[in-house]
Amino acid sequence: MTVRFGAVTVDWLGLATIRLEGRTGAVVYVDPGPEGYDALEGEPRDGDLILVSHDHHYDPDSVRRVAREDAVVLVHESIDAAEIDRVDEGPEDLPYDVERVRADESFVLGPLDLFTTHAYNDPAGPHVDENGEPYHPEGEGCGFGVTVDGVTAFWPGDTDALPVHEELAVDLFFPPIGGTFTMDRREAADLAARLEPDLVLPVHYDTFEAIETDADAFVVDVANRGVPVVLDESKPR
Repeated sequence: MTVRFGAVTVDWLGLATIRLEGRTGAVVYVDPGPEGYDALEGEPRDGDLILVSHDHHYDPDSVRRVAREDAVVLVHESIDAAEIDRVDEGPEDLPYDVERVRADESFVLGPLDLFTTHAYNDPAGPHVDENGEPYHPEGEGCGFGVTVDGVTAFWPGDTDALPVHEELAVDLFFPPIGGTFTMDRREAADLAARLEPDLVLPVHYDTFEAIETDADAFVVDVANRGVPVVLDESKPR
């Protein structure tokens, strides 16, 4: 299912992989892989801009499956291929214009306005491992906001709901709702109500057991707060 909002069409391709296409032709892919790799089969390699939020979602093969030859690839500054067992190709080894980004930046890239946000699990919160360590430590990832043809879309990354999120003005909101490694569906619904976006499309759930959740309950929760919400259930999670 393709979700249409204003001048933008949206496809959720699995886990955190999102494709945005503006009416004027700009195509953005967010976090293409690795769990969404099979869903990228047959993608037209039309991505003008590829956004990679942190090492768990960095996959060189997936980037190649979606990127144009002249694509720009933005990756968080912490991503280090030497620390990722499944890859042996660093971002700078890719045949694209690769730029490192930090959290809490804003910039213009051609016709696109972008910003990044902090993305992490609070060490004192519930999203920690058996040793009490956060699955996503502060400084090792980011969220991305991108404005395409006047529509601001926001993927917060693998993160808790953070106070900084409440300061944002966004049209499209893609919250992770699977819990365990990120905010869960209830926390995401609370954040959606505070953000008051024009449309919510949940992602990052049901790909594997640890992030299984009741997406229908999330929809009811958000809708009951007066926030428009839609499920895209046509693609593998």
